[in-house]
Amino acid sequence: MNKRIKINKLIGFDTAVDEVVIKGWVRTRRDSKGFSFIEVNDGSCLKNIQVIADDSMENYGDISQLTTGSAVSVSGSLVESPGGGQKWEVHAKNIEIISVAPENYPLQKKRHSDEFLRSNAHLRPRTNKYGAAFRIRSELSYAIHKFFRDRGFRYIHTPILTGSDCEGAGELFQVTTLDMKTVPCVDGKVDYSADFFGKEAGLTVSGQLSAEMFALAMGDVYTFGPTFRAENSNTSRHVAEFWMVEPEMAFCDLEGDMDTAEEMLKYLTGAVRDNCAEDIELFAKFVDKELMNIFDMILSSDFERISYKEAVEILEKSKKKFEHEISYGKDLQSEHERYLTEQYFKKPVIVCNYPKNIKPFYMRQNDDGRTVAAMDILVPRIGEIIGGSQREERLDMLEARMKEMDLPMEDYWWYLDSRRFGSVPHSGFGLGFERLLMLLTGISNIRDVIPFPRTPKSIEF
Repeated sequence: MNKRIKINKLIGFDTAVDEVVIKGWVRTRRDSKGFSFIEVNDGSCLKNIQVIADDSMENYGDISQLTTGSAVSVSGSLVESPGGGQKWEVHAKNIEIISVAPENYPLQKKRHSDEFLRSNAHLRPRTNKYGAAFRIRSELSYAIHKFFRDRGFRYIHTPILTGSDCEGAGELFQVTTLDMKTVPCVDGKVDYSADFFGKEAGLTVSGQLSAEMFALAMGDVYTFGPTFRAENSNTSRHVAEFWMVEPEMAFCDLEGDMDTAEEMLKYLTGAVRDNCAEDIELFAKFVDKELMNIFDMILSSDFERISYKEAVEILEKSKKKFEHEISYGKDLQSEHERYLTEQYFKKPVIVCNYPKNIKPFYMRQNDDGRTVAAMDILVPRIGEIIGGSQREERLDMLEARMKEMDLPMEDYWWYLDSRRFGSVPHSGFGLGFERLLMLLTGISNIRDVIPFPRTPKSIEF
């Protein structure tokens, strides 16, 4: 038997072929006298391939069973199609019916609302929009690894289970083996000595601190994996489980950090444009008419670089009525970030040197004693997409900052050790993977760029 050929390869053939085998799912079937025309898609690309079956086929009578969503294996000849919009079609010699979808198959219509498809997340990859979105997600993942590998970075698998809160925000999901019916307590507090790890543990909010340890041994490293926030938020920008790209670079200052982040964002944008053209075209046509302008803006612009102080001054002078009032010392909100990128500069912006009181403990304190060497990359429609900093490499400054923030230093003894033994200037950043997917597809809700979104009261699939 001939080996199955995926449709994305088949439609690129230069010549007709006598014997091909395709396997996939029926999108549509229409019958004419003595013929059936079946559109089959196998998920390898956006395009379907048309299969033509006629009544000379031995099991032609079974074709009437085929419904939308049914699975088939088709063997036949690849021939030029006389119809418009397609180069090839398959003239079936045999159609094996693998399974028949019943009439209550949920995806009967061509178009469904995003909300309906979220409630059928197990089926939505079969639609054009979501098949395209997750092919782009796959290609973007590959491009991330290629970007770093080509530049000599090493890929580090950082822990998902952790005993420390990287951001200090207290939004960890707790992990325990304790019996919730009989939780051991001492003086009204949970006795974690009886738990699996002997102390409180949770799901990581970031792989950064662990990646820093490897950067201080191997130079340039990165981690790319799931992170978790127990934040009870139902906005279009938040999910409880999401993916982060987090490089850490030894002997690198804030300027080098910004350079690498800008270079990476442009590289990934170009990779999607070049390798996902058909899928991107779908989003540019049906989801976001301005999408190609976003690609052009990112690829052709030198990102604007301004200080936090300059950003606040621009926002204050704008006379624009913001929902969240802005003044020096307050964190920028999404509406402020979008104003800077969409209306003022009309391109991506890197804001640096934030007040230390609105940033985490690990960021390097600047000489002014008030700001830290932090940077955020802001892009149109999304706002912040990358956040990073030069890390505080001086032990005394790091300890002082942790005391100031009332962090238990005994929990970070290993992190402090890295500043005792061969500390060097180093920097890193985190890219929100799903936010990048939103930017490059025009999809406005983060739930629609992750296969199975985890949100408050939602963990069904």
